[in-house]
Amino acid sequence: MSPPISQPLSGRVNALPPTAPPAPELLEELRAASQALESATPQEIIRWAVQSYFPQLTMATAFGPEGCVILHMLAEIEPRTAVFNLETGYQFKETLELRDRIARRYGIEVELKQPATTVAEYEAQHGGPLYRTNPDQCCFDRKVTLLREASVGMKAWMSGIRRDQSPDRAGAPIVGWDKKFGLVKVSPLANWTKGNVWQLILEHDIPYNPLHDQGYSSIGCFPCTRAVLFGEDERAGRWSGYAKTECGLHTKDE
Repeated sequence: MSPPISQPLSGRVNALPPTAPPAPELLEELRAASQALESATPQEIIRWAVQSYFPQLTMATAFGPEGCVILHMLAEIEPRTAVFNLETGYQFKETLELRDRIARRYGIEVELKQPATTVAEYEAQHGGPLYRTNPDQCCFDRKVTLLREASVGMKAWMSGIRRDQSPDRAGAPIVGWDKKFGLVKVSPLANWTKGNVWQLILEHDIPYNPLHDQGYSSIGCFPCTRAVLFGEDERAGRWSGYAKTECGLHTKDE
C-alpha cells in the first residue's frame, strides 16, 4: 500500500559529482539569450539552439506530447540532432511502440540509453522493486545518472518542459545553465501551455502515446504512473501517494 502523500521518502539518494562551474561571461550570455528568446516561437528557439550548439546538441525525450512536438519540429529544422530516451526497463509498451511510429513518420531514430543493470539485476540488488520503497533512488539510478552518461561530449540539451506543469518548472528559463549535468539547457516549449501543445498535435497529426486517450496525462514508468481523475493536476498520476512530482531531471538546482 502506498504511503500517505505527506510521508517523506525513505532512504538516501546519492548525488551526482559536481560539474565544473561555467564562466560568468557564459552565464550572462545565456541570460541575455533567454531574455531575447522569451517571445520567440519554439521553432525559432530550436533554430537558435541548432545554430549555437549542433552537432554537440542533444535532446532527451520520454515521448510525452511535448517531446513529440519538438521531434516534429526537429524533423524540419535539423533531423540529425542526437535524440535519446532513458530506457529504465519500466516503460509502457505503448511508449516504446511510439518510438517506432516516430521513426517511421520522421526518419528520426531515437536512441535507447539503458542502465548498466537490467531490471531483474537491479531489483535483486535491492531485495525487490526499489520504486516501492525509495522511488527517488530508483529514478536517480535509472534516469538521472543515465542522462549524465548519455550527454558526455555534448554542450547543450533540449527538454520539453513547460512552466505551467509544476512548481519546479514554473521558473524555467528558455535558455539556462544546468549545473546538475554541466550543460546548457534549452526549453523551447517553456512558455507554451498544454492547449498549445495539443492544438499542434491535432493540426499536424503528430504521433502521440495512445495512453493519453485513456486518462494518462503524464506518462513515465508503468509502476509509478496512473491515469488522473477529473479535476486532478496534470502530474497527479506520477508517483501517486508519494510527496514526489519529479524524477530528478528537472528539479531546481540545490
